[in-house]
Amino acid sequence: MKSPKTVFVCQDCGAQAPKWMGRCVECGAWNSLVEERPIESPGSGAAAAAGHRYALAGAGPARLYADITTSTEARLSTGIGELDRVLGGGIVPGSLVLLGGEPGIGKSTLLLQAAAHVARAIGPVLYSSGEESEHQVKSRGERLAVEHAPLYLLAETCLERILEEIARLRPALVIVDSIQTVFSLKFQSAPGSIGQVREAATQLLFTAKGQNVPTFLVGHVTKEGSLAGPKALEHVVDTVLYFEGERHHSHRIVRAVKNRFGAVSELGVFEMTGGGLRAVPNPSQLFLAERPIDTPGSAVLCAMEGSRPFLVEVQALVSTSSYGNARRTASGIDPQRLALLLAVLEKRAGLNLLGEDVFVNLAGGMTIDEPAADLAIVAAISSSVRNRPLPAQTAMFGEIGLAGEVRGVPQAALRVREAAQLGFRRCVVPQANVDPGAGVAGPGEGACEIVGVRSVAEALDALAE
Repeated sequence: MKSPKTVFVCQDCGAQAPKWMGRCVECGAWNSLVEERPIESPGSGAAAAAGHRYALAGAGPARLYADITTSTEARLSTGIGELDRVLGGGIVPGSLVLLGGEPGIGKSTLLLQAAAHVARAIGPVLYSSGEESEHQVKSRGERLAVEHAPLYLLAETCLERILEEIARLRPALVIVDSIQTVFSLKFQSAPGSIGQVREAATQLLFTAKGQNVPTFLVGHVTKEGSLAGPKALEHVVDTVLYFEGERHHSHRIVRAVKNRFGAVSELGVFEMTGGGLRAVPNPSQLFLAERPIDTPGSAVLCAMEGSRPFLVEVQALVSTSSYGNARRTASGIDPQRLALLLAVLEKRAGLNLLGEDVFVNLAGGMTIDEPAADLAIVAAISSSVRNRPLPAQTAMFGEIGLAGEVRGVPQAALRVREAAQLGFRRCVVPQANVDPGAGVAGPGEGACEIVGVRSVAEALDALAE
């Protein structure tokens, strides 16, 4: 008897190989090939049925673009303002949303709170859990004070069984927790493999689009920091949300990295309490709550995430190296960006940092990767080197180039307005954002004085006044 044919599939990129190899030839990942049995090729009749199985409801012949009428459906509110903000104003009917995060960060807690509100306000909700029983999910719901509502709990990992329950209940919202535990009977590979994840996500996508049912998928994050399942899962869904946060901090951050129905890089801030996640409407006050006053090495940055401005403290500590090899440690910013800024400070501002240990940290466990943070980082490092505190009521933002110039950044008016609302009286910004005709920020924006600078040396002189 002929043995069944098997292939080896890379769990990082989905590439297939006829035999096992230590390294994937497509993406270069080591030890990522897993043996799987491919689905058998159906006959002509079965192929037509399979093609119909993978077709969206209402699919037909090609239609002229001008003849297609669009219908604007109201978005569904989750009852959590910060989550609605990240989604672009609420849940779009028929959308497929992926929520990823590290274990224990609060993904199931957030979705259970949203599911309870949707069930009370709109209609029945199906919560399918492949990692917990119904009793365990209900015990968490009692802790979150979830009241009686048409919220249906299903402890199931079989994809076909989940699809049957969706067709039977016709829910207003579906939550699958998590996608790595779901398996299809059509594949013999283990749950969580690339074939199983792709099949489950594809079937749930067609169900969401065909029945106009919004669906949330929970995905785990690997030790490398990427969503398990891997990029093939992110390409299928409409929206990708990352749940971030430090275990030693009470606040959590939901960030949108892909959104077909809203702004990318939108940010939502939550605080973990005994009764669940609580939305934080003003994150600037949270990040600046314990900011020290008149302390060298502390600067306030006006940052932007999506359409939301907020203020965060940048801390720097410069000390003499004891081992001859200076260390550069960055927390919350790109270490390569820190090395670039230190070189600019030495070359353009005359600061001697060659034998100094430099530590830079964003207070509160925040992570920022926009270039507008350069000026605050440079100011904090200079303040620590000179042991002179920066003015307490001064905020700043700006991108720094290799020539030492301070470049303009987008949405400067929103940044200045946020600083003025929090009581800051002075903002050091790029001169390009102050020049007439820029239409970004001008003198007298709110109650905040605008100081435009063109270079790093000019910015440090303005902060020393």
